[in-house]
Amino acid sequence: MQTAVDAFRMLSDATRLRLMWLLSTGEYDVGSLATAIGVARPSVSQHLAKLRLAGLVQTRREGRRVLYRARDAHVRAVINEALFHADHEVSGIPRHD
Repeated sequence: MQTAVDAFRMLSDATRLRLMWLLSTGEYDVGSLATAIGVARPSVSQHLAKLRLAGLVQTRREGRRVLYRARDAHVRAVINEALFHADHEVSGIPRHD
């Protein structure tokens, strides 16, 4: 239970959720993420470090660059479901099971 609580706590920050939304679609380096969400590189790096420690993000080296991505299909599914839920709430799409 505590691990799930910790994961949701990490995702409760708007910047980290935006990062995870991008990382659930592919791999990005810090500079690309900073540009995409309009946040300074040092701030993005700090958020990524927290997400990595929480086990939500993994990295891969490509030369001098470090690429980040959502850790696995479970993490991607949580992000997608949270955003689909929010979309239903905002747009008025009828609820369904």
